[in-house]
Amino acid sequence: MKRSFSLSTPVLLTSGLGLVAATYGLVRLAFGLFLPDVQRDLGFGSDVAGAVASGASVLYCTGAVTGFLLAARAARWLVAAAAVTAGVGALVMAASPTTTVFAAAAVVASTGAGLASPAMVQLVAGRVDGGSRDRAQAVVNSGTGPGLVAAGVLALLLLPDWRTAWAVAGVVTLMAGAAVFLAAGRPVRSPRAALPGRSWFGAQAVPIVVALLFGAGSAVVWTYGRSTLVQAGVPTASTVVAWIALGLGGAAVAVTARWTSALPAARQWQLTTAVAAASVLGLGLLPQVVGVALVACATFGWGYTAATGALIAWTSEIDREHAAAGTSVLFVVLVAGQALGAAAAGVLSGAAGSVATFLAATVVVAVACGLTLRTRGLRRAVPTR
Repeated sequence: MKRSFSLSTPVLLTSGLGLVAATYGLVRLAFGLFLPDVQRDLGFGSDVAGAVASGASVLYCTGAVTGFLLAARAARWLVAAAAVTAGVGALVMAASPTTTVFAAAAVVASTGAGLASPAMVQLVAGRVDGGSRDRAQAVVNSGTGPGLVAAGVLALLLLPDWRTAWAVAGVVTLMAGAAVFLAAGRPVRSPRAALPGRSWFGAQAVPIVVALLFGAGSAVVWTYGRSTLVQAGVPTASTVVAWIALGLGGAAVAVTARWTSALPAARQWQLTTAVAAASVLGLGLLPQVVGVALVACATFGWGYTAATGALIAWTSEIDREHAAAGTSVLFVVLVAGQALGAAAAGVLSGAAGSVATFLAATVVVAVACGLTLRTRGLRRAVPTR
């Protein structure tokens, strides 16, 4: 049994978009944006930064697995946990007196994004029915883009004062979580779906594989995109503007969701990952051309964010009853791919240079796109009982 659409539904969707914006764009993905200034003040090197990023990915996955297990029963409380871990984590980062405190807070803060996604998928699925559901899911998931824009604006206004930037991020995250918690209201009693079985995981095989590959290929932009622009001689302010362009591209998903959500999920995936692959290629080949770099960042932001929305639609097509669980699994795999891709890109960049690294990443993303062409029609619906 689902609640009917009411005036509180737009509030839930808007606040949910804000929670995704905060936990992903302002907290998890802003780590790389503020990192150079944090390193200068706290005095740690790239090895420590890499360890923190890896630890953050592990805790993100932990949060997503927790969402996999609990979203169907406690989505509202997962929202609260997401806001507290990300928000308080960011506030502790802002006040960190030492590298150890900052690193621990950054790792814990990343958990919030992992908790937020399955929780919001569950809440949206419980409030929106019919053909509007996929569009609503895509709009909420597009919050990463506005979050990246907000982080870029904070960087332009406040850097090198990274402490104030993290403090603002923490307060905004707590406020967004409170808004979602209140908008969700009291849960409606409904039959609890059992955790999916082995056949469900088998039906998810193709999206799992392509999510892993896409995560690996896209990691080069999230990890080394801004560094590549700096190394190419692009002015510092322009590299921050490129980050904002990345966010604007992601935010545009909310506008294009009506069109993309009308496509089958596999077709959405092909389109969005093809755009992402072209963007990685352009950024790798011509980082010194500011106009090209800005366009590449904007289109990558759209392609990446829309592709994550396509994953939600895909797992929902396979089994709507376990859409939150499917989102958790696919996002865990995506982030695991990013961790592997970032490590591989670091090794390859040192040995062969950034151009070769971006070319290799383009090939990986292209393979993730093309695999759906070879496996279309093999997926089947999974009985929910």
